[in-house]
Amino acid sequence: MAKIHGIIAEFDNPSSLLKAGSAMHSKGFKHFDCHSPFPIHGMDDAMGLKRSPLGYIIAFFAIIGGLLGLGLQTWVHLIAYPHVISGKPYFAWQAYIVITFALTILFGAFGAVFGMLGLNKLPRYHHYLFYSDKFIKVSDDGFFVSVGANDTLFNKIETKDFLKSIGGKNIEVLEGDE
Repeated sequence: MAKIHGIIAEFDNPSSLLKAGSAMHSKGFKHFDCHSPFPIHGMDDAMGLKRSPLGYIIAFFAIIGGLLGLGLQTWVHLIAYPHVISGKPYFAWQAYIVITFALTILFGAFGAVFGMLGLNKLPRYHHYLFYSDKFIKVSDDGFFVSVGANDTLFNKIETKDFLKSIGGKNIEVLEGDE
């Protein structure tokens, strides 16, 4: 028996998709998404999305990398191998800047990649939107709103009617295997 995973509706252009995203948020839907082949300015605000925590994740990893680089060099020169070379003091912080900077950038890059993968819940090998043959247009010239069946306001008939009332066309209920 096929399980209902959600509903998608197609919209004509970016402005109608922006209005649809705002209407979905105003209605109280939480598990919906707007899909377009390019970014649409103002879509995050229309959908009621909060600012991404990715910047804080990157900053955290970058600070850890910088402290690790500075700390390792300090430990080596002050504790592990305390040698005076060319009359330099044991803690010659000016020589540590290059490695500290490089590890700051490296750890920040790792934080960006792995933070983005984690926040986007990737890799995702399958999604209910893949049940739709119409959804393939989203990478070229399609504008879609998808509503997951796990939304508290989801009702097959009422959701279809609401999507139709805000301008949705080619509305499709997505059913698939468990």
